[in-house]
Formats: sequence, C-alpha cells, structure tokens
Amino acid sequence: MNKNIFLFIPMLLLILVSACKEDVDPPVDPMTIVETAQANADLSLLVEAVVAADLVDALNSGTFTVFAPNNAAFQALLDSDPAWNVISDIPVETLTSVLLYHVVEGEVKAADLSDTYVNTLSPGPNSEPLSLQINVTGGVFFDGDAAPLSTDIQTSNGVVHVIDKVMMPNSLVDFALANPNFSILVQALTRPSFNGAYLGALTGTNPLTVFAPTNAAFEALLAVVPTWTTLDDIGDASLMGVLDYHVYAGGNVQSDQLTDGQVIPMLGSGDITIDLSNGVALSTLGGQTVSVAIADVQSLNGVIHVVEQVLLPQ
Repeated sequence: MNKNIFLFIPMLLLILVSACKEDVDPPVDPMTIVETAQANADLSLLVEAVVAADLVDALNSGTFTVFAPNNAAFQALLDSDPAWNVISDIPVETLTSVLLYHVVEGEVKAADLSDTYVNTLSPGPNSEPLSLQINVTGGVFFDGDAAPLSTDIQTSNGVVHVIDKVMMPNSLVDFALANPNFSILVQALTRPSFNGAYLGALTGTNPLTVFAPTNAAFEALLAVVPTWTTLDDIGDASLMGVLDYHVYAGGNVQSDQLTDGQVIPMLGSGDITIDLSNGVALSTLGGQTVSVAIADVQSLNGVIHVVEQVLLPQ
C-alpha cells in the first residue's frame, strides 16, 4: 500500500473536522426582557409604554419576572378612558406605576405559582411594594382576572408571562373584592344600612391598616352564637363594633414595624396588643390570641393582614 495514503487520511480528517467547526453557528446569547418584547409583534404597545416611562434600563438591570400584557390588553386600557387614545396620553406617573405593578423580582416559573400575594416593583404608601394576587385554584389568574396566554418565555435576565389584561394597582376594597375568601367580609362592609361608610373609608386616600377575617373566621363566629345563623342575624351596632375593631386608622403599618407588647388603638374605642413571641399575633379585649395568617398585603391606600378569627372587642 502506498505510504502516501497513510499521510493523506489524517490530513483529510483534519480538514473535515475544521470544516464542521466552521459550519456550526456560534451560540447566541439570550435576549433581555426588553429585547424579547421588542421581538414580539403582539407586545409592541408594551414596548412603547416601557420606552415612554423610561424603564428600559431598569428592566435590563436585574433578574425579573414580567407579566406582559399583549396589544389587545393595552388597547382595552386605552379604551377605558376617553382621554387616552395612544400610550403617550397616559400620564407618565400613572404609566410607570402600572408597568412596575407587572414586575416581580427574581424568576417565577409557571410551575412555581401558588395561591399567594407577591411583591411587585410598584411602590405604595411609605414606598412599600404593592402586592399582586396570584390564584391557581380553579385556573391561573393574576390580580383576580388576568389570564396567562403564554408562559415561561426565558430571557437572559428573567422570565416573561404574556397575559390578556393590563393589571391596575389595587385599593383595600379591590383586594377584598378580588379574593373569594373575603366574601363574607365584603357582605358585612357593604350592608345597605351602613350607607357605604366602610367602602368610603376603605377607598379613601388616608392609609389604613386592616386585619381582615377570612370566610372561615366569620363562619366560626356564627357557629358559637346560637342566635346567629347568618351575617344578617348580627345587629347593625354589634357588626359595626366588630368591623371597627379590625381597622387602625393611624397609618400603613407593615408587620416588620410592629413591636412586642405594642398597643394599637383600633377604630372606635378598643385596643389590641401585639404579641411577637411566636410569629405575629394579636391579643384582643375579648381575651383572644389571634395569629396573622398572611401579613403585608400592600395596597394603594393601606395594608391588609389576614386573620383567621374575627377579632372581638369584648
């Protein structure tokens, strides 16, 4: 056999390997959140809004989860106000608050979602982050009724979930209305004989701290009083006294601002005492020790701490 063949074969292999390397495209770096949105024609209004609010650099400067409303969602927002025909008609302050309400720090994949509240980048009273409600029981919804259209779009600095609605930051009342576990509380607050007094206070601009009983809390209360079968069996004066005892009108107080033994004057004439010996608990004038089940649900006009017992003023 010709010796030149033995020299030719290694050379041929080397040429083939080199040619293969040249044919392989170099790896492409994933796009950022903003670049990903720019590449999606159905997110063009979102991109326009982000640019108008000067949030491009902010969204490229960390790791985030973005709930991205599609064009139809933004068009519905524009249609909701006669003064808004195009994105630039929305005041920048409003636009910034709304957009940041769609952004959460870190990566939250669809498989990681649960029934909970998460902090957004949108600031509320005392610069506390506004909360966003997530529901997965009976279907996945954000902020009560915004549904995902596509999920887990990976970017170089986070993940994007496309949704079908622009979510607006919530008031205390909005949060109560959006959570089915507060339906009895809402029924109490909206009793016709109260003439909207509680709704007016809970939608006002003065920040409040509200300890919100769940439906299970009200059901337990009704079960211990023989003459109370439904909420309608509780007289106006008694119900008003109970509702007042769940509201602190002195400001927006998050759980990390509470101190052990702190006495808080509630709306009306009663106090509660804070007990931090095992989490956050409330000692009432009725002799109860009530744990806070979910703390720091932050709204535009106050903070909610969810409790699983109705606080009793006597």
